[in-house]
Amino acid sequence: MKLIQPLLLASLFATGAFAADYTRVIFADDFSAEGFGPRWGHYKSSSVVKDGVLVGITAPTSDHSAVDNIRIDGEKDLEVSVKFRFVSDKAKSFNVWFDDKGYKGSHAGHICQVTVSPTSVNMADAKTGAFTLEGGLYDRKKANQLTDDEKKMLAAKAKREPVKLSLEKWHTLVVQTKGDEIEVTINGKKAGSFKSEGIAHETKSLISLTTNAVDVEYDDFSIKGVAKP
Repeated sequence: MKLIQPLLLASLFATGAFAADYTRVIFADDFSAEGFGPRWGHYKSSSVVKDGVLVGITAPTSDHSAVDNIRIDGEKDLEVSVKFRFVSDKAKSFNVWFDDKGYKGSHAGHICQVTVSPTSVNMADAKTGAFTLEGGLYDRKKANQLTDDEKKMLAAKAKREPVKLSLEKWHTLVVQTKGDEIEVTINGKKAGSFKSEGIAHETKSLISLTTNAVDVEYDDFSIKGVAKP
């Protein structure tokens, strides 16, 4: 067996590059029980648990995508893993959100997020990007009143990578936050990573699956933290 050079080993530990770092299970649900467990919260969601999976559903009359979430004690570095499938071409995308409802500097306490569609993965810093309330940026963005410099700044707060995900097949998504970096793997392969200051928020305390809008199913959802000393 080849030995890892000491300098490389030290670098890997410094960057949190070992998946084994996320060994502490904070929450897990394989949706084998009937209905949602008591820890699940919802916002404008018509999602259901059926036949061993979470079926993400946004009601046709809703003005917001279906949000199904778990509250935890706030932590900085987290791993979220979930199996998913796009059931049909009606499925547009879904989001994994990391929020802190106690934080008042961004709309809805949004910190960072990953959006997965059949063709792309988008990683974004919401805290200092599109959802920041500083300078009225969030409201002016909604009103289409941003300056060219602000638009350029916001473009730097997100990163999109192409992927190709088959419909109807199950895929495994893993999202890790490591300091100011968020990293995404799909089916064991790195799909992208992105660094931005807002991602380093110390107390991410609400983890959500947001379905845009229907025909996304989920299974084997888990939230893990890094091993405590």
